[in-house]
Amino acid sequence: MTTVRQSRAASVGAVALALLTPFLAGIGVSAHRLDEYLQAARIDIGEGRVEFELSLTPGAAVAANIVADIDRDRDGSLSPIEQEAYTSRVLSAIDLEADGRPLDVRQISSSFPDVEAMQRGEGVIRLRADAVLPAQSAGAHHLFFRNAHRGDVSVYLANAVVPASDRFGVTAQHRDADQRELTVDYVFDAQAARSRLALLLVGIAAVTLVTTRLFGRRQRS
Repeated sequence: MTTVRQSRAASVGAVALALLTPFLAGIGVSAHRLDEYLQAARIDIGEGRVEFELSLTPGAAVAANIVADIDRDRDGSLSPIEQEAYTSRVLSAIDLEADGRPLDVRQISSSFPDVEAMQRGEGVIRLRADAVLPAQSAGAHHLFFRNAHRGDVSVYLANAVVPASDRFGVTAQHRDADQRELTVDYVFDAQAARSRLALLLVGIAAVTLVTTRLFGRRQRS
């Protein structure tokens, strides 16, 4: 466990960077060029799964291209069927691996702006997806994320957020030059899980003991 604790201590800098992620991503969204399709990913490693959010913002100069890719019947609106089909195409271009093992990406939700907002360069497509994370042994692990959707007009951002569970700790993030690819180094601390389970069992035992004593007193009275 010493290695795990040392790795978690080394993650302070990575956590600080992750805390700045929403701020940095906001700067990227507000300042991206009109001729670019900005695709920003936020990745959350958690209990039994990894979840990610994609914010897709076409600049005004490329919006017609992106709208045409979604609006296949050219009626000027984005039907639920067209939105679902586009979401599937985006997610099919995502590669996600845990310790070199490919994960199956599953859609959670999606939201699309109206066509007019997209044409002004103000509309943001938001997608949420997840994948089942294999059972984790204590120690160091790696999560790999790659976004290959619309590389002809896109720029990319990718960041891991601070895990909500204290069983996980992000220690480093490695990106390629375009940020299409992100490798997240993290540690899993199984001891934290055992400690919580022990506390839970102690709590159950205490409640059982109190209940038994109260029931016994009532019977005697």
